[in-house]
Amino acid sequence: MTDGHQFNGILLGGRGGTNPGQFRLNSGGLQWKKQGGGKEIIVNKSEIVSLTWMKVPRAYQLGVRRKDGVFCKFIGFKEQDVGTLNSFIQKNIGATPEEKQLSISGHNWGAVDIDGNMLTFMVSNKQAFEVSLADVSQTQLQGKTDVYLEFHVDDTTGANEKDSLMDVSFHIPTSNTQFVGDEDRPPAQVFLDKIKQFADVGSSEEPVVTFEGISILTPRGRYSIELYMSFLRIQGQANDFKIQYTSVVRLFLLPKSNQPHTFVVITLDPPIRKGQTLYPHIVIQFETEAVVERELTLSEEQLTSKYKDRLEPTYKGLIHEVFTKILRGLSGSKVTRPSSFRSAQDGYAVKSSLKAEDGLLYPLEKGFFFLPKPPTLILHDEIDYMEFERHGAGGSSVSSHYFDLLVRLKSEQEHLFRNIQRNEYHSLFNFISAKGLKILNLGEVQTAAGVAAVLQNTDDSTVDPYLEDIKNQAGDDESDEEDEDFVAEKDDSGSPTDDSDEEHSDASGSGGEKKEKMPKKEATVTKPSSSKRKAKDGDEGGSKKRPKKKKDPNAPKRGMSGFMFFSNAERENIKKSNPGLSFTEVGKALGEKWKKMSAEEKEPFETMAKADSKRYKEQMAGYKSGAAATVNSGNDSD
Repeated sequence: MTDGHQFNGILLGGRGGTNPGQFRLNSGGLQWKKQGGGKEIIVNKSEIVSLTWMKVPRAYQLGVRRKDGVFCKFIGFKEQDVGTLNSFIQKNIGATPEEKQLSISGHNWGAVDIDGNMLTFMVSNKQAFEVSLADVSQTQLQGKTDVYLEFHVDDTTGANEKDSLMDVSFHIPTSNTQFVGDEDRPPAQVFLDKIKQFADVGSSEEPVVTFEGISILTPRGRYSIELYMSFLRIQGQANDFKIQYTSVVRLFLLPKSNQPHTFVVITLDPPIRKGQTLYPHIVIQFETEAVVERELTLSEEQLTSKYKDRLEPTYKGLIHEVFTKILRGLSGSKVTRPSSFRSAQDGYAVKSSLKAEDGLLYPLEKGFFFLPKPPTLILHDEIDYMEFERHGAGGSSVSSHYFDLLVRLKSEQEHLFRNIQRNEYHSLFNFISAKGLKILNLGEVQTAAGVAAVLQNTDDSTVDPYLEDIKNQAGDDESDEEDEDFVAEKDDSGSPTDDSDEEHSDASGSGGEKKEKMPKKEATVTKPSSSKRKAKDGDEGGSKKRPKKKKDPNAPKRGMSGFMFFSNAERENIKKSNPGLSFTEVGKALGEKWKKMSAEEKEPFETMAKADSKRYKEQMAGYKSGAAATVNSGNDSD
């Protein structure tokens, strides 16, 4: 930003846990966006009431209070950043940040400060803790001196945090002078009445609207969905989820191609948890032609004040439209519908498979969404490049009717969408090109036309020059072995229903088919030699396969990444603390722990990785020079 400041690796504090992201501050206000996309916090200059600084472990925290009572905490600033931002805030925002002290004495006897909907417990004029009264769901006076507060149980809260605040009890003695009462209203009652002014208590206990017997694909089952004023509840025979609307990032309304069902997807951040599985997407399946009529249990005052221009008293229409409109009005979330993309069958998606699961790939205006299982959302901003692949000409006419689409993310993670019908190629290629996404092997028009011709070629008896070229180069490829923990971490991405066994089966291929990647440069088509023709026509030599070149055991061992060093150091600790975890689950646990580590905590392992990389380059230089002296320059042919 030209007129402000930008910081990476800043954590957003709150009930949903701490998430790293990018923090921006300019003359118009501030913005925080989660790393990798998702949740976004925007506070305009006119909405800011006050700002505070606090020294927390290993960093500084900037607190921002908004006019609506919401308190945002941004953690991860350095000491030198405080002075720089103070000067900018005073000059452009017109506010002076206050510095607060954090109490570390551990005492539980102090004073209570209620400022708006924030309750702060002070010990010796220092802050011990603070809670948002908007999160209070129940209040109760126990005896004459104790006040009990119970907080909303949000199923998305525990996704990133092992512990979350459930309830707290305050002891207000009758001699308290801060909350002065009388014989009929002791100080504890005065304190409770003040809390009720800001707590989410007294709102309608009955839901605004209910949808019974709804089919949900992830997490799978039939549920009753109840929409309340501040949260939604999904109740089933075995599971019950309560989700605050603040966790709803976006809604997707996606019809299924030529089928009597429509997907409605609720994207969450943080996700809900079921056992050890996280669900960032709730995939609901409605009957497309089903018509319903619903009346909202909201008063006329609520409709005209709080939900003006957002909700209507009654709704009648297709069930997926009614559900989406009501949920959008209550949560304030945006709705994404199908883009301008049309498949060869005039649908909104193409049939594909991901990790051995069949589904639909929806090309959207700002991303790609694979549904129903594993639900995988890929934003355009996250994509490094895309690559079209076709099945090898292994004698099967079926293989030439399909191709694959590889999507590689900037995080080095890859998604392979397999078995896409050949006639969908032009629609996908034109859509991807129009979005300005990088296509690794289709960079030029001539190359694109050449690959399209290959995809359309149904004559399996014709020699494929691209396949021959790749076969000839196969022996020169280096080993592509990876650390198993790194693979487990890489595959753990927004696909909560992934099955490790399915991943292994998909990695080994389907039905023994071979795949090849399209060449980056246009190949020259030449006629095969007579000897090769004979081999093709059934010559004895043609039936023999070229032996795969084995990796030289004397070759230097590749350098390990920082995550690999971390995995080797922490794997045994994870196993000891979680003896029941499988090998794949251990890898995922290591990946989650690595993600939560700060840059300072990762630094020792990254240093080891740099040293190991240097070692590999030096050894590889010596190995190649020695190998060049002994290389066989003879004609290598079959």
